[in-house]
Formats: sequence, structure tokens, C-alpha cells
Amino acid sequence: MTPLKTNQTNSWLKAALIAIVVSLPTACALQPNRLNKVVESLPKAEAKQSDRINANYADVEALVNMGARVAGTPVMEKASAYLIEEYRKAGYVTEVQTFNYQKFVDSGSNLTIDGTTIEGKALNNTIPGKLNAPLVAVPNVGRTGDFEQVNVKGAIAIVRRGEIRFWEKAENAATAGAVGLVIVNNKPGNLDGGTLGEPPKIPVLALSSERGNSLLEQAQNTPTNISLNVNAQQQVVTGRNVIAHLPGVIKPNIILGAHYDSVPGSPGANDNASGTAVVLALARNLSNTSLGRQAWFVAFDGEEDGLHGSRAFVNTAKPEFLSGLKGMLNFDMVGVNEELGIGGTSSLTAFAKNVKPDMKVLGSYAGSDHAPFAKKGVPVLFFYRGQEPNYHTPNDKTVDPKLLNQTAQVALDIVKRLLQAN
Repeated sequence: MTPLKTNQTNSWLKAALIAIVVSLPTACALQPNRLNKVVESLPKAEAKQSDRINANYADVEALVNMGARVAGTPVMEKASAYLIEEYRKAGYVTEVQTFNYQKFVDSGSNLTIDGTTIEGKALNNTIPGKLNAPLVAVPNVGRTGDFEQVNVKGAIAIVRRGEIRFWEKAENAATAGAVGLVIVNNKPGNLDGGTLGEPPKIPVLALSSERGNSLLEQAQNTPTNISLNVNAQQQVVTGRNVIAHLPGVIKPNIILGAHYDSVPGSPGANDNASGTAVVLALARNLSNTSLGRQAWFVAFDGEEDGLHGSRAFVNTAKPEFLSGLKGMLNFDMVGVNEELGIGGTSSLTAFAKNVKPDMKVLGSYAGSDHAPFAKKGVPVLFFYRGQEPNYHTPNDKTVDPKLLNQTAQVALDIVKRLLQAN
């Protein structure tokens, strides 16, 4: 009998072993020269340690080589199949929990002026639309009074980001008669993660400051027509949590987890193939031990879209399943930066500090897959090495293998002591 409730649309945790053979390069075939150089650069150590470092790094490379792992895409099916096979080789049975959620998807939004197309980003929750209309610059930041200074009726308004909410800018533009709105970022880079809160009456496109500032100046000086294409809509996404445990273990004492999805355009080496590889390393280490029979290992999907995988997991778990957990340990971005930090509930944080006194305690620990567990009263511990320049960019391609190994060793000490404690 499964310890977790059955979802209305999806009965997960079926007893069958999912055996999927993946057509992927083996760990040995993944950039062997790079792996050899990494090992040669280390101080002389036992062959076992070198093998562990190679395996951890190979897992990261395998996931990175697939490209961006965006929830609901074929790449995630390939990534989940890779994890299933690796857990199977380590002696585990695997189960896939699928779950559905709505996601705002931009399928390519832009504007065209004088024959030149400028790529932009549709703000979350905007309505779609294709328009051809004059471009009118609105002074300041788009308050009601700012729109009163210009005539935007039947036009596409362009305004700078800042001071008031995106939705207010859109509402003010629509009230003034604009048929579309372009918002220019007020700092370098794209306007990532912008949301309107609720659907506006007109389509809204965001531009980076690098692309938008000159357009804003041009609109102030020379009236011109543009074509606006906001190509975005809400879609239903199916996510895939991969759950691994030793045969017959239906009520664990601990859950070790990490998300394996990444943001669009990023191969997600540090965020978060690094945490995924550490959880795999822990599973391999505990495979032939009695402690391994007290653990579940979970690769969560949909984290980047709002912790959907971990929420689906806890929302379908029976109360007695969650209350029986000594802790949920989550690993996110643990392959870059020397200092390993921890956060979590006070009891587990104190326990971890007792095991490893030199670890930094994070001031805040929200924003990753441990959070839904904490809300359900499960003690949580979060492992994290902090922000780094390649975060959520196409350059998130590599990690330090030694840091993966260090994270795994620290976590293994904590896990062993936690499971052995009364």
C-alpha cells in the first residue's frame, strides 16, 4: 500500500520498476580529457575518491549536454530517463510522479521598426497580440499624469520601467487609449521574471535597456510606425519528479532532494545539475547500507516555474508520511563558490553545525524545494553556495568537481548521524 495519496488525474508511485535505457554517452565518454585534467590537478588521493569525483562530474556533464532542461519539454523526458537509469544501476527502484500546472510561455515575441526586428520578452500574464501602429514615447514611468502629456490613442506606448507596478503602467496605457505597451528596462540586461499580476487589456512587451533606450529616444524625436508581435499564452505543462528508493522502502525517515530542471536558454550546470549530482552521489554511497533503507531520493521538476514538483510531492503525501520524516535535505547550486552555506529549521541547522561547525548559516532559506516541506512541518536543511555570475544564463555550463565531492561528503556525515540519532 502506497504511503502517498492518489492524485485525481494521476496515480503515481505504482509498484512497477520503470526501466528506460537512455541513448546517452557514458560517463567515461563525457569529455575524458577534461575529467582526467581535473583528477590530475587534485592532490594524490585514494582511487575511490577520484572515481567518486569523476562520477559526480560526469552526471553534471551528461545533464548539461542535453541543453536547457525546461519543464514539460522532451529534454526533461531524456533527463528523467538518464536519472532513472543511474539510480537503477546503483540498485534502486524508481518511480515517476507526473503532475500538471499552468505555465506562461513566450514562443518568441518582438517588434519590428524600419525593417529591423528587435527581440523582446512578453511580460507574464499579458494577452497575445499582433499590431501595427504608431510608437509614442510616454514621459517618466507611465503614471496617469504622464499619459496625459501625450496622445497615445490608437498607438503603441513605450515607457521606462520603475516606481510603479507593471500592471499599473498597462492599465494607465489602456485607459489612455493605447493598443499596446512596450516597457524598457531601467538597468542593464533583460527584464527577466516580470509579471503583470493579472491579464491586462492590451499586449505588453518588455525590452532590455540596451535595445530599448535608443528606441525610446527615437520615439521621442521621430514619430514612426512599428509592428508589435506578442506571441505568448498560458499552457498546461506536465512535470516529472523522479523518486528512487531501495526495494520495499515505502516509509523513509529522510528525503534527499534537488531539482533537475533549468530555466529556458540555460544548460543549468550549477543550477541545478550540481545538486542533482550530489543527491545521486549520496544514493550511490548509501546503496548497500542499512541507512540507505531509511532514505528516499527525489529529483524535482518544475522548480524554476514555482516549486511545482516539490509542492506536488507534499500535497499528495499522507500526513503520517510527512510526520514520520526526520528531515528533508535539499541541494541547490552547490558546484560554484568555495563557501558552503546551510539554512533550514532551527533544529536541523543546529544539528548540522554540530557536525560541521565551520559552515555558514544562511539568513534566509526560502525559494527552493525544501520550502513546501517546511510549510507542512517537516524539518528541512538547505545546502547552497550562493549566487554566481552565470546564474540563469547560457554560460551556466560547468562546476568545480571538488566542490561537488565536498558537498556530498559533508551531507553524508550529517545524514549518517541524523539517521543514527534517536
